[in-house]
Amino acid sequence: MEQIKWIENKMVHTNGDHLSIMSVDEVQKAKHFHESFPMYNETPLVALNHLADFYHLGGIYVKDESYRFGLNAFKVLGGSFAMAKHIAKQLGKDVGELDYQTFTSKDLKKQLGEVTFFTATDGNHGRGVAWAARQLGQKAVVYMPKGTQQIRLENIQKEGATATIEEVNYDECVRLASAHANRTPGGVMVQDTAWEGYEEIPAWIMQGYGTMAMEAASQLGKKPTHIFVQAGVGSLAGAVQGYFSNLYPNEEITTVIVESSKADCLYKSAKAGDGNIRIVTGDMPTIMAGLACGEPNTISWEILKNNSSFFVSCPDWVAAKGMCMLGAPLKDDTRVISGESGAVSMGLLASIMEIEEMKSLKQALNLDEHSVILMFSTEGDTDPEHYRDVVWNHKMKLSF
Repeated sequence: MEQIKWIENKMVHTNGDHLSIMSVDEVQKAKHFHESFPMYNETPLVALNHLADFYHLGGIYVKDESYRFGLNAFKVLGGSFAMAKHIAKQLGKDVGELDYQTFTSKDLKKQLGEVTFFTATDGNHGRGVAWAARQLGQKAVVYMPKGTQQIRLENIQKEGATATIEEVNYDECVRLASAHANRTPGGVMVQDTAWEGYEEIPAWIMQGYGTMAMEAASQLGKKPTHIFVQAGVGSLAGAVQGYFSNLYPNEEITTVIVESSKADCLYKSAKAGDGNIRIVTGDMPTIMAGLACGEPNTISWEILKNNSSFFVSCPDWVAAKGMCMLGAPLKDDTRVISGESGAVSMGLLASIMEIEEMKSLKQALNLDEHSVILMFSTEGDTDPEHYRDVVWNHKMKLSF
């Protein structure tokens, strides 16, 4: 069985950590925008009290994003806010002037003209962008990587977008989407992957993700001692890390960044120890389709390398374990339907607490009866058939 790998962050801190992007004030703007949506409700923060007792921990809390806007995943928070910020900038307005009613009005579409939003996705981000574009009455074009499941393609097409599955990996789809956006009149790239020359929109997407972090902090009502958060390109992880670092400045929170072992670019970057990004290339055969990204977001990497505590590379069985545990909780703990990319943090925590070979990581994390652990189930059963295969039949279908 493939083993879990981990590294403690011992990289030298640098000055340009981009924490200001995720300031409480900036995240509050995103949350205010999302609160104007008629379908807005805070997603649940589930307290797994019996599981915490079983592991002799102070508390385990899971943010359940399967309820977000009826889209079964958190990603719409980032895409919608970035699109609002882009529109506000184009019209010379402050994003605070764009509530949902204004955002979706015919007058705004007339002012804006024809826009086509381009993106690359394994499913959740593209569905969010397509949904937001439909609210605007605008077009969306979505490129999906090799191995994407048909149901995820169909969910995006149902939102009115043009969507295709390409014979290349996620990072190549990003380049494809960017090239088409650049040569299309009115084309706008909406991607949470940042690179030199493309950092503004990814930063806005991260701020949109901050709505979820702000909700969780308020619902929890106390400082977590530990945060486990998964990473693909690292935008979500950077958003969560950045927000909590701003919310609790000069207070220690142990943060654990969790990746698929087939796309562990952040783990490899941290292991190298020089502060520079490492890239994973080629096919990435993993059930964690949402984490199958080989090139880190340059903005979020600065936040993570300067503030995060540990980086962990997890095989697929860890995600499958998390899916099963959340789907079949102890006693009257609330069930969480968590997809492959949403459940890996739970699978990791359980493995740390149960497996003798993980004892050194448990000790390094100082997990004990005082530990208050926060994690984020970022998606529900976005591929229902595969969810059932994993949870009922212990079968795993790879995305590559």
